[in-house]
Amino acid sequence: MAQCRVWWIQYLSRTPREVAVSISKKFLKTRPVCKVRFVLPSSQCEGVETVCLVGEFNGWNEQRNPMKRGRDGSFSVEVELETGREYRFRYLLDGCRWANDSDADGYEYCPFANADNALVSV
Repeated sequence: MAQCRVWWIQYLSRTPREVAVSISKKFLKTRPVCKVRFVLPSSQCEGVETVCLVGEFNGWNEQRNPMKRGRDGSFSVEVELETGREYRFRYLLDGCRWANDSDADGYEYCPFANADNALVSV
């Protein structure tokens, strides 16, 4: 089994079709939930075959929230999160490389991973 290393994906520039933020939130009026859309731009996943959204909201399950590849090469997924909370999450690329979202609401060090987790507040 190949040894996986932690990779940080940071980006300085984006193409015009990647100008939109990578996390968008839609609060529902009828229920105390927020539909959160996570997008990993194509410039962040060149050569990547699979991406999964992994976090507190899915028990850190590495397979529960696979992201779909868009025509432009980006990956995206939408999840419903209970409002009034902050959730820790990361992206898992090809089952072995971890990445954070540069548009996250914040970051928090995780001693278990010896790295930062991204935060989304809803």
